[in-house]
Amino acid sequence: MATWDEFEHTAPRIAAVFRRRHTATGNLCMLGTLRADGFPRISPMEPRFFEGQLWLVGMPDTAKFADLARDPRFTLHTATVDTQVTDGDAKVWGTVEDVRDTALHQRFAADLYDDTGFDLRGRAFDHFFATDVVGAAAVEIDDGHLDITTWRAGGVEQVHRKH
Repeated sequence: MATWDEFEHTAPRIAAVFRRRHTATGNLCMLGTLRADGFPRISPMEPRFFEGQLWLVGMPDTAKFADLARDPRFTLHTATVDTQVTDGDAKVWGTVEDVRDTALHQRFAADLYDDTGFDLRGRAFDHFFATDVVGAAAVEIDDGHLDITTWRAGGVEQVHRKH
């Protein structure tokens, strides 16, 4: 399992595609969680990178965060509208931990305000989920070929070329 910085160090190709697509969509991703009845839920969200970690933070009292509080497994997919995947596509999965650290929350809120103007400074966070990445994959088009890069915690990136 890995923090974002650790993941980025061991899987730089996938991390680069994820960051590129994350930025290109205005930080929009699709979050997959498991509902109480066991069925999957897909929800849009804007995860943020902060202090070496990928955070899942957002509006309080949402079903997606209730899902994560009950079952910490998640998957996060970069939003894709290009069916040709010309700019790549990436997903990560793992578990989350709800971090209860008021000082960290306030540093995050200050950084969010400086970056976006959205002001959560001084507010308490309902949930503040740090991701622990256990696997990832990316798709890229390279020289007319489809490259699928995969990674699992404890391993190295592997590129599979489709002709």
